[in-house]
Amino acid sequence: MLVLEAGNALFKFAAKGSDPKEKERATLLLETMDALGTTAMAVGERDLTLGADFLTRASKDRKMKLLSANLVDAGGKPLFPASTVVTVGGVKFGLVGLSPEGPVPGQKGVVGRPPMPAAIAESRRLRTQEKVDVVVVLAAMPYMEAVKLSMESGNAVDLILQSHDRRGQGVAQRNDFATLVPTGERGREIGHLTLSVGGKGPFVDLSETERARQNLKMLEANLQQARRSLAAAKDERTRKTWQETIADFEARQKALALEVESGKQGSERTLRLSYIALGGSIQDDPEVKKRVERIEPPGSASH
Repeated sequence: MLVLEAGNALFKFAAKGSDPKEKERATLLLETMDALGTTAMAVGERDLTLGADFLTRASKDRKMKLLSANLVDAGGKPLFPASTVVTVGGVKFGLVGLSPEGPVPGQKGVVGRPPMPAAIAESRRLRTQEKVDVVVVLAAMPYMEAVKLSMESGNAVDLILQSHDRRGQGVAQRNDFATLVPTGERGREIGHLTLSVGGKGPFVDLSETERARQNLKMLEANLQQARRSLAAAKDERTRKTWQETIADFEARQKALALEVESGKQGSERTLRLSYIALGGSIQDDPEVKKRVERIEPPGSASH
C-alpha cells in the first residue's frame, strides 16, 4: 500500500493566528501521518500558515517527504524536493508535489512558480531518467488548474491527486492520458485507489465501465417507452417530438455501448476509486484521541 497526502492538511486557515492551537495541531497531524506510513505530502496553501521554516523544522527526521516542484524562496531556490521515487508491490512510482501559483501570503519572497511546466518537466524526468512505471502528481492547487494539467500533460502524468478547494468526494476523471482523482475534504474520508499496473497507456476506470453499463440499462428501458409513446401518438407534432427523442436516445445508446464494450476488452492498467468514511463506525485510537481532545476539547466549537 502507498499512502499519500495531496496537501492542505495541517492548518484550518491560511492566515497565521486564526487558530490559537495551530502549531500543536499541525505537529500532531505530521506525527500521525508519519506513523501511518505516509510516503509523501504536497505542500499546499494551508500547510504554509506558519511559514516554510516551521514546516521544514516540524518535518525534520520524519520518513514522510514534503514535495513541491514549483515553490521557491526569494533567491529562486527550491524550498522542498520536487519529487521522490518509491517502489511498492514491485511497481516503481514517481511522486511529484505541486503548490499553488503566486506569492505565499505572509511569506516574504516565497512564491509558487507556474505549476504546469514544473510538473510536466519533473514528470518527464522521472519517466526518462528514473524509469518509473507510474507518475503521480500530488496537486495542492485549485481544481480547474488540475483539470488543465490533466488535459495538457500528454503522457507524462498518470494520476493527479488534487486538494485545495474542499470539494469532497467525487469520481475519477480522465480528460486525456492522465486521470484526475478527488481526495475528499477535511479528513472526513480516506480515498482508496486500487491499481492494476501493467503494459502501457492510460489507466482505465473500472467504475466508469460499470456506470456506463447501468446507464445503458436505464436508457434501453427509456427507449422502449419512447417507442411505445411514438406508436400511440396521433398528431404529427407529437410524433415528431418523440422521433427526435428516440434519435437522441439511440445516439447515447451507441456511445454507452462502446464504453461497455471497451471495458469488456480489458486493460492491463486499471483503477477503481472508493472512499472510506471516517465516521462513528471507525474505532478511535485511544492515545491519538487523548491528544486530539487536548487541542480540541469535547464540546468546544472546534471539536
